[in-house]
Amino acid sequence: MEANNSNSNIIQFPSAAREDSGRRLIPARLLEARIALRMTQTDVANQVGVKRQSISGYEAGIKQPDPETMRAIAEALEQPMGFFTRGELATFGPASANFYRKVGADTKRRNLACDTYSDWLAQTAFAFDELVNYPKMDIPSYEPASEASNRYSEEEIEDIAENVREYFGLGLGPISNVVRLLESKGVIVSRVVIPGEKIEAFSFWRGSRAFVFLASDKNSAARSRLDAAHELGHLCLHRWVGSEEIEDVKTLKAIEKEADRFAGAFLLPRKSFPNEIYSPRLLAFLDLKQRWKVSIQAMVYRCKTLGIFDDQQTTNLYKEISRKNWRTKEPFDGEDGLPLEQPLLLAKVVEMVLNAGKFKRDELKERLGFSPRWIEQLSGVPENTLSAVGDVLVSPTFK
Repeated sequence: MEANNSNSNIIQFPSAAREDSGRRLIPARLLEARIALRMTQTDVANQVGVKRQSISGYEAGIKQPDPETMRAIAEALEQPMGFFTRGELATFGPASANFYRKVGADTKRRNLACDTYSDWLAQTAFAFDELVNYPKMDIPSYEPASEASNRYSEEEIEDIAENVREYFGLGLGPISNVVRLLESKGVIVSRVVIPGEKIEAFSFWRGSRAFVFLASDKNSAARSRLDAAHELGHLCLHRWVGSEEIEDVKTLKAIEKEADRFAGAFLLPRKSFPNEIYSPRLLAFLDLKQRWKVSIQAMVYRCKTLGIFDDQQTTNLYKEISRKNWRTKEPFDGEDGLPLEQPLLLAKVVEMVLNAGKFKRDELKERLGFSPRWIEQLSGVPENTLSAVGDVLVSPTFK
């Protein structure tokens, strides 16, 4: 999409600013950068040293920052000056609804920031679309049988999870790497640290390309795998869902419950996993966690949903989990436990393109416009990749 050059969307700097930089501020970029850092207009104003009303005026396109103020804004929002002058970037197609776990006033700022991260991830991936062959999108899509309720039954979800496993040729055993599986089916996966926010994961579409965004502050690889499977559930079950449905709390709760059920059924198939449950004692799940790479709490819950354990047995297990302080950190979690599954697809694409000379680092930064730090984090390449000296990119190594 070309940048909109109408007077309502682009601010002409005063003559002194044009002589100084020749740049023009696009208000939407200012708003975008602020939202990405979860900052209020007052936060930015305090850092820049202007009134909040000034920041509001800049974002509305009715006031003009002088060059010194604009440089201070760029520094406060951690973006290069060029970011604030570029138009909209092309991507794979129209945006779908983003599948967040929660909506409401307490999560609005966080979800708006995630909308921006979604745009930046899609824009980063699309920058390489004409230079590389991404894996073909190969995610099956389903709709509920009941048009009246528009919801899936538990049996439907179990059947769909089995069908998806069969479609992917997975059999009935443990899945070795869920993130790698998603990437092999054309899904662009990113794992980014978002400090101070309770972001587990979310997924979305841009045109025909699917994306999954994982938070990397979890110390449990098993729970992260469950997040990835949960998002696969959204991609398979809910592509037809619109934003207005997600914004309804009751509907969102039902949608999330469906994705949870899919994740459990996909990772722990009802035709094989129950055969390995030989005891309702908690220690019996330690070996199972290493084999299936699913958290003990998720396995206990799966046993309940499949009727393997009754309510009393499940309650006793959860009480024991609490007594052992396993609610937040179980055995085999953390750096010395199961390895966290890292995305590799986009990092390999960046590596290949830079090493082949199809893009120079400066060309890539200029094309995308936003902070090189964000490009590195979204694509999963090593820190300082885009500011390093030389043209050869060292291949990233992950556990």
